[in-house]
Amino acid sequence: MYRRIFVVKDNGNCSPRLMRCTLNQIPCTGDLLSTSSMPFALMVQPLALPHPSDDPIPVVDFGESGPVRCSRCKSYINAFMRFIDHGRTFVCNLCGFTNETPRDYLCNLGPDGRRRDADERLELCKGTVEFVATREYMVRDPMPAVFFFLIDVSLNAIQTGATAAACSAISQSLADLPDGPRTMVGIATFDCSIHFYNLRRASQQPLMLIVPDIHDVYTPLHTDVVVPLTECRQSVEQLLESIPSLFENNKVSDSAFGAAIKAGFLALKPTGGKLLVFQSVLPSVGIGSLSSREAEGRTNVSAGDKEAHKLLQPADKTLKTMAIEFAEYQVCVDIFITAQTFVDIASISVVPGTTGGQVYYYYPFSALSDPGKLYNDLRWNLSRPQGFEAVMRVRCSQGLQVQEYAGSFCKRIPTDIDLPAIDCEKTIMVTFKHDDKFQENSECAFQCALLYTTVYGERRIRVINLSLPCTSMLTNLFRTADLDTQFACILKQAASSIPMNSLSQVREQITNLCINILHAYRKFCATVSSSGQLILPEALKLLPLYTLALVKSIGLRNDGRFDDRSYWASHVMSLSISLAVPLVYPRMISIHDLTAKENDGSLSSSNIPLSSEHINDDGIYLLENGEDCLIYVGNMVNPDTLQKLFGVTSVDGLPTQLVLQQFDNDFSEKLSVVMNEIRQQRCSYLRLRLCKKGDPSGMHFMSYMVEDKTAGGLSYVEFLVHVHRQIQTKMA
Repeated sequence: MYRRIFVVKDNGNCSPRLMRCTLNQIPCTGDLLSTSSMPFALMVQPLALPHPSDDPIPVVDFGESGPVRCSRCKSYINAFMRFIDHGRTFVCNLCGFTNETPRDYLCNLGPDGRRRDADERLELCKGTVEFVATREYMVRDPMPAVFFFLIDVSLNAIQTGATAAACSAISQSLADLPDGPRTMVGIATFDCSIHFYNLRRASQQPLMLIVPDIHDVYTPLHTDVVVPLTECRQSVEQLLESIPSLFENNKVSDSAFGAAIKAGFLALKPTGGKLLVFQSVLPSVGIGSLSSREAEGRTNVSAGDKEAHKLLQPADKTLKTMAIEFAEYQVCVDIFITAQTFVDIASISVVPGTTGGQVYYYYPFSALSDPGKLYNDLRWNLSRPQGFEAVMRVRCSQGLQVQEYAGSFCKRIPTDIDLPAIDCEKTIMVTFKHDDKFQENSECAFQCALLYTTVYGERRIRVINLSLPCTSMLTNLFRTADLDTQFACILKQAASSIPMNSLSQVREQITNLCINILHAYRKFCATVSSSGQLILPEALKLLPLYTLALVKSIGLRNDGRFDDRSYWASHVMSLSISLAVPLVYPRMISIHDLTAKENDGSLSSSNIPLSSEHINDDGIYLLENGEDCLIYVGNMVNPDTLQKLFGVTSVDGLPTQLVLQQFDNDFSEKLSVVMNEIRQQRCSYLRLRLCKKGDPSGMHFMSYMVEDKTAGGLSYVEFLVHVHRQIQTKMA
């Protein structure tokens, strides 16, 4: 149910970390797909982190001629293309066209029909290869790695410690930026005006350059505000140290967020790069300013949720229009929101969502417990495998066509998506529809091509290939269905429909999809048995549980804050398969008995179902969803256990804001090991929150017990009964 450890040996089909299909056998016709009711999509995570023991992705250089491609559909040479006529021609596995083999690529075929050099030519035996791009793939020289930091210094950001936390995180993360003379940085601060800093002044305090016009923004001399890190490291560190004290008496509470990101964009426009914004309050003045819609939202929610979904749409088109321009000049925006109040994430998240960036959300921001997570998030953002100025296209066999792409990107032409930045966690969903039939036992091919620039300025084309058998039998579709990928697809479809529909409609759509899939299986695939029995396909046994968990998740609950829901929807759109399930059905383990557990090196063996009947008053439980980590303490826990884990002897003595310390005992050490293992698995530091029984925090913890009956929702057993009844009604 959680991230399984597996090792990939690439023999022609790509690693499932890079590309996975919701169905491992492809239906021969669109009618067969409709009958199954299952979603048909690829999840593509083109730069996914490999396991250390995976086969490495080979780099292939075809020289000035560039990689061999099909002259009709332009797909790249791969292990599934067939060579015929003594190797003089090859048949494209995607469009079926017969191409002439380039003279310098000729090779005789062996008795098995394969080229004699197929095992030496990595592009002919591996599912994923990276081609060195030639000049024809470049509009300009590959861009340098440029990072521009934009820090909120308004009254709220200073008073809550958010400015100091951002400056400290940036300063500590400078060491994680790519080495080399091409890495460049810039820094600006903002409140109701924008303050740039001249970083060229060696051994002097950087000079502040104020831009007061927040309606017609400009950038001071570009070459002074974005400079090579090797030349200005000391100035940057000094500046970051001085910013909190420089603005400590700031009384300006307004935020010119829109003008600030526009100014940051203008600084990056000549090169492209990453704009990392630290934002604490609602953008209130200048371009793209917003009003607080939350009060309006509360009124709507109390009247029912029919109109409320409109507050999950951007307030206007200003920020979207800006974001499209940013993407055109290869500027990616990541936003770190350190807020205490409503900031209108529905409007703000459009900028990262269009430029290949992401939103990080710390609410309510705590100067005590959040700086650690902020630093770790920023550090990982800067140091993880990533690429710039990317273009991606997915091609598929004749008989299918790409329906749409979903994720964080900009789309200017129908066939390609533009990604000013792409990293190892970003996942793109690609849905398909049939436009013709496949023959039984034929193969259906998919190829993803990602053209991008590495952080070291090399232009590469990563080509990922997957070939799956076609079937005309519904039983094969269900037998080889991929639950995790299907659920990730359903999750993303739910997130994208939240701004368009009422929550009750979205919940109903998801529930009906689950019922329709299980009904199709019951009607066409199950062996005849008692109609009183709910029959689930082996591969999709957990679909009802995940569906119920999704219906009860933060994004689809009526009682959620608008920003929480908008953040959830934005986060889900580029979420990887491995994080989709835990987001809605978190992992829960007991920690009061850690020292008594068999240490088999794995957390998965001790997962507890999400039901309050598994929670005892004398227990301590850890629940994590890939984002947050909640530690729940019952009111009758052994004082000795409390002392060993938290350094206190009573539940009342526990602090409200938890910062885990490691004490010198087995218990505490084991908890540290568990926390580190989870953080490593999730590539996330996880925000820690202490929850106590009988406290609002305890109620928050219990809201994750998705198998329980709730005021607005069924228990898991009741949900299964409901699903079964609906199937029986359809069968009648």
